[in-house]
Amino acid sequence: MSELQLDILRKLDQLGHLNSTLEVFPDIDPQVVLSGLNSLKAHGKLEYTKHDTIYYTLTDEANDILHNGSHEVKLLHLVNQLGKLEIKDVVSHLGPNGKVGQARAFKNGWIIKTKDNELTVSEKVGDINEVQDETREFLLKIDSRDLSGINDKVLNDLKKRKLITAKKEVTFSVTKGDDFSLELAKLETDLTSDMVLSGSYKDLKFKPYNFNSKGLEPHSGALHPLNKVREEFRQIFFSMGFTEMPSNQYVETGFWNFDTLFVPQQHPARDVQDTFYLKDPIKSDLPEDKVYMDNIRAVHEQGKYNSIGYRYTWKPEESQKLVLRTHTTAISAAMLHKLAENPKPARYFSIDRVFRNEAVDATHLAEFHQVEGVLADYNITLGDLIQFMEDFFAKMGVTGLRFKPTYNPYTEPSMEVYSWHEGLSKWVEIGNSGMFRPEMLEAMGLPKDLRVLGWGLSLERPTMIKYGVKNIRELLGHKVALDFIASNPAARLDEDLYE
Repeated sequence: MSELQLDILRKLDQLGHLNSTLEVFPDIDPQVVLSGLNSLKAHGKLEYTKHDTIYYTLTDEANDILHNGSHEVKLLHLVNQLGKLEIKDVVSHLGPNGKVGQARAFKNGWIIKTKDNELTVSEKVGDINEVQDETREFLLKIDSRDLSGINDKVLNDLKKRKLITAKKEVTFSVTKGDDFSLELAKLETDLTSDMVLSGSYKDLKFKPYNFNSKGLEPHSGALHPLNKVREEFRQIFFSMGFTEMPSNQYVETGFWNFDTLFVPQQHPARDVQDTFYLKDPIKSDLPEDKVYMDNIRAVHEQGKYNSIGYRYTWKPEESQKLVLRTHTTAISAAMLHKLAENPKPARYFSIDRVFRNEAVDATHLAEFHQVEGVLADYNITLGDLIQFMEDFFAKMGVTGLRFKPTYNPYTEPSMEVYSWHEGLSKWVEIGNSGMFRPEMLEAMGLPKDLRVLGWGLSLERPTMIKYGVKNIRELLGHKVALDFIASNPAARLDEDLYE
């Protein structure tokens, strides 16, 4: 037990109760007193009530007014003594506060200004010795902590004049508790198995639990915002009957990344300026399906399936080159080739990382995440693709879509998907879509009437909008702040995603 705690108990035992701890312990900080009271209360020794009181102290200027009168009264007596006083001489007689006294004397109607710019006593004053100095009287009452007759308007005026300063006084009234005594027994904080087995807990006193206290924040890991938004997309796909494709293979051959998608070997996307090529190993094997490989060669060289092809010599060694995949459509192509073994309606999706040799800036990285879905079914049309796009984005709260024709090497027809951006007051692109070409699907061995819809968007853009990130480098890469990852809640894809 501390000396202060013992003093509190002794005073309480002597007086029966304490009306104000400030009167009993005037030189001890109220926070120190509170700490002692809380400890004694936990032991059942006492109960207390906190009282906060606002009072005012006088500034040096106010103390001068108490002894010498207010500035306005000083000016009144000076003008009365001189008969007249030029306004320019007020400060020389009364100092800087003379202007304050002049303004208040005018306000009270005590003095008037003549045509010669002189001050004289107003006829309304009468006997000057009977003029009441209200400012001094208010300060006298405040100094004695008597606020009777002083309203908020007066207090605010005195504070504005910087004559008084507000202070808060904290004190406690204290009464005896149920277990009051001058001794302080140690309270147990934990119930142990030994206490239970021996029965000693029956004779012990335990410290009560504080159910209002907040526990220590547990140290734990946190999902990256990209993973949070990714999970929301996954749940949307699952709710629409999609199966997730295996997407953990970052390295692909040029065959699956380009050739099978009907991208010619001279296409600009296959240049080192746009694609990362591996140096070691430099190449890999192609599929053993000879029919499929012959179909790919034919499609590219002279055309097939009602196509005239690209009319160039297709080189297998170009397809063997290893690249960091530039899109997850390479996975979709492999899944569709596997589907050709047992053609049937199917729905696949993937959300994973892709790589492109781009200059890094606030909106572009050399690696990002692509959200992609493919839907295979018999005799579906472009109208089905539009309907599906509207259903999918509606689950994110994005409605009123518009579609614009575009070009993709492996889809025809192809469409960009647009949504109205309220903040920018314009239509913005939110995705790309299309129907996979016969040159791609029939070469795999899929039936002609089994058509496939494909579409995709980035994962970073909706995440940046959702979490208010303006620079993509603050979302992905070495510049990401760990507290940003830990402090942001799970995302919900709603109507503000693209606003």
